[in-house]
Amino acid sequence: MTASEAGVRCLLMRGGTSKGAYFLAEDLPREKAERDDLLLRIMGSPDPRQIDGIGGAHPLTSKVAVVSRSADPAADLDYLFLQLGVEEGTVSERQNCGNLLAGVGPFGVERGLIAAGAPFTDVRIRMLNMGGGIATARFPTVDGGVQYAGTTAISGVPGTAAPVVLNFTGTAGSVTGQLLPTGKARDVIDGVEVTCVDNGVPVVVAAAEDLGITGYEPAEELARDHRLRDRVQSLRLQAGTMMGLGDVSGTSVPKTTLVAAPRDGGTLCTRTFIPLRPHTSIGVLGAVGALTAALVDDGVARRFAVLPPDGHPLDVEHPTGHTQIELEIDTATDPPTVRRAGNVRTARKLFDGTVFPRHSARPGPGRRTP
Repeated sequence: MTASEAGVRCLLMRGGTSKGAYFLAEDLPREKAERDDLLLRIMGSPDPRQIDGIGGAHPLTSKVAVVSRSADPAADLDYLFLQLGVEEGTVSERQNCGNLLAGVGPFGVERGLIAAGAPFTDVRIRMLNMGGGIATARFPTVDGGVQYAGTTAISGVPGTAAPVVLNFTGTAGSVTGQLLPTGKARDVIDGVEVTCVDNGVPVVVAAAEDLGITGYEPAEELARDHRLRDRVQSLRLQAGTMMGLGDVSGTSVPKTTLVAAPRDGGTLCTRTFIPLRPHTSIGVLGAVGALTAALVDDGVARRFAVLPPDGHPLDVEHPTGHTQIELEIDTATDPPTVRRAGNVRTARKLFDGTVFPRHSARPGPGRRTP
């Protein structure tokens, strides 16, 4: 019996400001091409509406977490993040996702990979996308299960839920292996000064005003600006080569974050693209990257940042509110090094059951919906 006929165990969860399908690694094919084909059929890609799958027609809701017990004694769980294209039939593992990371520990409890403690459970998670960087997640558990209800609110998510505290020692993981992959705090691309950062996810940071916007526009307005889209694409393609990522035209990294001075009491105002679609908020690791560019001497974002007193979290303003990040960088070293990063997210189980993929990976001739 094929996966299309028998279905695949799946838990759909909101993690932070994203939504994704969580799978046990053992429930998916081992061969990468076969796995990717199956996941595209589950998500309903390629199709701008993902009408024949469980995707939500947006990069923020076309995500997958693959989880297993860790073979590393320093970790409890292994986490592989996969970004699936919406209109394109692509599956990328060249980045991490700090939002879906918030759901990995709870998923481990749900699947019996780890035992729930009381009143909290601490889980060490090895992030396979980032060369094995380890994050620690703490979340409330009761009576052997996950407590999802709570009073913690995060911008971009209606209502409240229980907190998931994420902590990273050192960098939050790295694709390139370098905090400043080009070796400099500033580079120039298309006449625009940028800071290329890799602290959890590769990010190109530039001043919004240098691309002809204020940096305070709503995401919907930015999405209609095709000239801006072209400039963002040019920036990220060239930055990808400069960061050692090669041809990034078919990948979701590096992401681009445009920054401006805060105007609502925060540290920095941001507008992020994933990779070309404006983010309605900002990813955890994207926020870490933008703030890294603000803390590094001569970083592009430094002149816009309003830094809080020592010991206070940094506050990133984005289109739907604020994200608070704890970030400590030692700028006395050359190159700068990260001491730690932390963030509070929430997660909620949406459904747990069996998902049935469509039979063919791509719509056949004459079957494409209008």
